[in-house]
Amino acid sequence: MKNILFSIAYLVTIFANDAVDSLDQVGINDSEKRALIFGITGQDGTYLTKLLLEKGYHVYGSIRRTSLDNLKSLKHYLGSDFITYKKNITLLYCDITDGVGVYRLINKIKPHEIYNLAAQSHVKVSFEKPAYTCQVDALGTAHILESIYSSGLGDFTRFYQASTSELFGLVQEIPQSEITPFYPRSPYGVAKLYSYWITKNYRESYNMYACNGILFNHESPYRGDNFVTKVIVKGVAAIKKGEIKKLELGNLDSKRDWGHAKDYVEAMWLILQQDIPEDFVIATGEMHTVREFVETAFKEVGIEIIWKGTGIDEVGINAQTDEVVVSVNPRFFRPSEVDLLLGNPKKAEEKLGWKRKVSFRGLVKEMLNFEL
Repeated sequence: MKNILFSIAYLVTIFANDAVDSLDQVGINDSEKRALIFGITGQDGTYLTKLLLEKGYHVYGSIRRTSLDNLKSLKHYLGSDFITYKKNITLLYCDITDGVGVYRLINKIKPHEIYNLAAQSHVKVSFEKPAYTCQVDALGTAHILESIYSSGLGDFTRFYQASTSELFGLVQEIPQSEITPFYPRSPYGVAKLYSYWITKNYRESYNMYACNGILFNHESPYRGDNFVTKVIVKGVAAIKKGEIKKLELGNLDSKRDWGHAKDYVEAMWLILQQDIPEDFVIATGEMHTVREFVETAFKEVGIEIIWKGTGIDEVGINAQTDEVVVSVNPRFFRPSEVDLLLGNPKKAEEKLGWKRKVSFRGLVKEMLNFEL
């Protein structure tokens, strides 16, 4: 088995070209606090990695093999600190759709904490790729949980599952809390619903420390380019620099509870530090429309927006130049919309001592300045 390369995880030393062929060559220091992050290359993985490094963890991160540099965000955020932290980061090739690879990774590392941030996380894309979304977002979670249990780590490893406010979908009450009924409205939401319940099931069936963080929308400069918040700030920056004339968006009336990813990964860590495993809603308790996000971003570059028209004919006009700088494109609409999401973070604030630090305007300004 040691010589079989199929379905195993490979080590890649961060920011270096040297690699080893087998997990058997990965050294484990039992004196270190070990955390394993599935989805380390994404926005949340980037912020969580630095948080854990600052707290003295050795961070193991799974990455999928690609021909492109998928470590760009992590490299940028760590910056010059990578020299300090390099020895405490180990990156390994692994895809959570590969149950054998996941088992071997977990069984070898024996992490104290596992954070499952890996997902096909774009809601609109999930309508185009429902089966793939299910394989990653639902079955991937089952692979991790079963690997923890089968490796005999049920009493040792603490597991965090990245749940989502999209579980609430067609909301049954406002605001949404830990006891609000779920009603997902996308393949992404449905797949994440399975992950939510399978996490609870393993916790209750095998007495495992397994928790869900039901995180509402959280953004940062490292948000993926195809998410609406990043589309807005990149578009506004490009208009300010004279690179494009107009920004095209979908539903301007969608209402969301937006926070900063840096604040939210702190909540992830706090969830796994409690004596008793529980599920938590993480949110700001504030709601803003996509239209407000647009207005706030343009205001940061000195442009006032005036709205004219309704529905798909609505446009945003630069008050100074009378030029149309925002228009609605129906192709960005979802087949079934989620009109509003507003979280109630009371339980997290009281039990975790968590509270968001970055305001809505501060979030928009930081994202925009990054693009400028």
